[in-house]
Amino acid sequence: MNEIVSGVLEGMDRQIEQAVCDQDTISSALVGMSDLSDEIMLCILRHVPVCDLLTNVANVCQKLHALCYDKTLLAHVKFSEEYKADDQLVRHTLKLLANHVQSLSLNSCYWLSVSTLELLARCRGVTHLDVTGCRFTSLCLSRLLSSLSSLRSLAFDVRPCFNSALLSSEAVDSLSRLKELRQTLFTPSYGVVPCCAQLRKLMLQFDIPDVTKEGVGVCCQLMVGQSSVPHYEQLEEFTARLAPGEVNQTLLLLYLAVFSVHIPKHLRVFIVSVPGPNPAHWPAAPSLAKSLGQRGDLVALQLPRTWLDPMSLKQALEGNSPKHLSFSRCPALWPQAFESLLNGGVRDASHLISLNLSGINHVPYSECRSVEDQLVARTVSHLAAACSNVKHLNLMHTHYHHEHSPGLDGETHLCASLGRFQHLRSLTLPACALSDGVNTNHISARNSAPSLLFQGLKKATRVGLQNYKPHSEPSPAGDTTSGLTSLTAGCPFLETFEIIGPGFASTLPRLEPCTRASVEPRGMCAWAKGVGDAHLAALEALPRLRRLTLAGLPGVLRGTGLVQLAKRCRDLRVLSLANLGSLKTMNYTAALVETLKHCTQLQELRLEQPYLNANASFFEALSSCTRLQRLCLISRCGTFDPSATEAFIERCCHVVMCHMFMGGTLVACKTLQKSLLDRFSAERPPLSVVIYPLQHEDLPSVIRGIPLTLLDRITLFQSHVAQPPHLSPM
Repeated sequence: MNEIVSGVLEGMDRQIEQAVCDQDTISSALVGMSDLSDEIMLCILRHVPVCDLLTNVANVCQKLHALCYDKTLLAHVKFSEEYKADDQLVRHTLKLLANHVQSLSLNSCYWLSVSTLELLARCRGVTHLDVTGCRFTSLCLSRLLSSLSSLRSLAFDVRPCFNSALLSSEAVDSLSRLKELRQTLFTPSYGVVPCCAQLRKLMLQFDIPDVTKEGVGVCCQLMVGQSSVPHYEQLEEFTARLAPGEVNQTLLLLYLAVFSVHIPKHLRVFIVSVPGPNPAHWPAAPSLAKSLGQRGDLVALQLPRTWLDPMSLKQALEGNSPKHLSFSRCPALWPQAFESLLNGGVRDASHLISLNLSGINHVPYSECRSVEDQLVARTVSHLAAACSNVKHLNLMHTHYHHEHSPGLDGETHLCASLGRFQHLRSLTLPACALSDGVNTNHISARNSAPSLLFQGLKKATRVGLQNYKPHSEPSPAGDTTSGLTSLTAGCPFLETFEIIGPGFASTLPRLEPCTRASVEPRGMCAWAKGVGDAHLAALEALPRLRRLTLAGLPGVLRGTGLVQLAKRCRDLRVLSLANLGSLKTMNYTAALVETLKHCTQLQELRLEQPYLNANASFFEALSSCTRLQRLCLISRCGTFDPSATEAFIERCCHVVMCHMFMGGTLVACKTLQKSLLDRFSAERPPLSVVIYPLQHEDLPSVIRGIPLTLLDRITLFQSHVAQPPHLSPM
């Protein structure tokens, strides 16, 4: 690690020397790192992980040693995703940090031992602590809280072994002074909420299965006397994120029981994300909406579709200037949402930063769709003009069928209207929104009724695969990219882009029931079929692209557009590909292999395809992604090469997550899993290896055993775009 740090410093020296060297006075003294001001040096060191900062950089020279211990660098420390930080390194760092740190995050450090976590008690000046995903016992948590008398913000997990009765009086006293609390609940419980009398922010995540691993149903009965009714008086923000399951919804209503009696007078953020088509009704929602509207300081609002009606929504938004709004899967609110945003229902729509309209106009495929059920370019143009500062926009599970409907200034395509969101950083679109039209030849052939004489006798038309070539002319059959080109030209700063087809549903069983209830059968939207390799190649105009999701795109067959994209978007960090092209065969294997060779900055790869062959050539290409940290392969009928997998893990030393849900036998999967863990766990403590047959009956329990922070990375149940920073959807 010392060699790496020294190499970085030498490289920075060379860059600085080249930048400041005057060509006319080339013989003058060159400027090095030691000649920079302390302010510039601190800005540089702020990007160095704290473990490297204290154990390596601080030992280079006296000046760097003094700067590395500057309070501005050590006041806020994050160990999250520092996968090279094992128990020994974290212990050493915590000893050095004890008198400096104020905010400490060990979020997702699931590999650290309890003995290491107990050293957190030495950091007595900590005011903000995040230990979500860490393995804490009730007694360990009690001892920690007893030592942190200055604590004001806490984030932790409530596991089945949690017992609030084991908390000491000193721990309860520390909890009584908390201002912020985030709980991840794995068992029906109030957690430590009854001990927190001064809460201003309460963030909850419910991940309780309806059935235990032993097949026993989970009961959700809590003592009413232990509820948190007295402790919502000062509440300003309430957020709740639910995993699928009736128990989670029942427990949520218990937490919300106090709102039926009294709405906190300072409440300005209320976000509840409930998956599935039929969330349990909450009668107090209309009174909550009315209360939020009367105060005029609403910041964020998201409610399940059964909780609000158009009149309640109008009351909630009237007179407010919200920053985050989500109307996900609320088709009944479609007219009122746009009425409030465009016609003065909100005080100032320019304050809006993130807007989630996922599925807001979705009509089931079996019902008749009209123009009013689709996005209109003119409406989106007006929305872009009113909400000029939107950075995150989600239009998943909606429809747009290009029929030259004009927008502002004569714009005829939805993508041209979206290009007016000049500050956009993340965007999720349905596949049909990119299409310039439908292949009229296919439509006419499909709609024309053949003569009975030829039924069963006429040879079916042979449809070839798309064979896109870079810089070729767009096809007149409907896969032109003029609309997408307008979008990329208007939003060149996009960092996250998701294109999801209407028929996509992940095969992961943990999320499958809720997913399939909200999508239509694959292929029902003819416009989505027109999105092919030319559209993917057009994304090369987004040089800042870092996260790309492509799911449920039947028109992408050869995958040549992926290669063109990867060559230009060299900073791509996260790539998710799911169900591209035909589901009966995988025709873009060669292009995928070529694409991976260009993704040198890739850190996460999620690949879901029914017939994936993870052979030696695939893993050899994947080894080109030398910075890869997380890999997830999902293939119901896929195959894998054990020796190639092991060689890949050996070459890519940064990989800490290898999850493969494939075909094959249980014995073969378990053998490879054990081999990888036995060989690499010692040198990579965070290593998480799960290899399991996708069709095995015990897979749901295996999924529940994966650390939640890793599981969230491999699921595509809902988009992660247009959500408030502290709430990511399931």
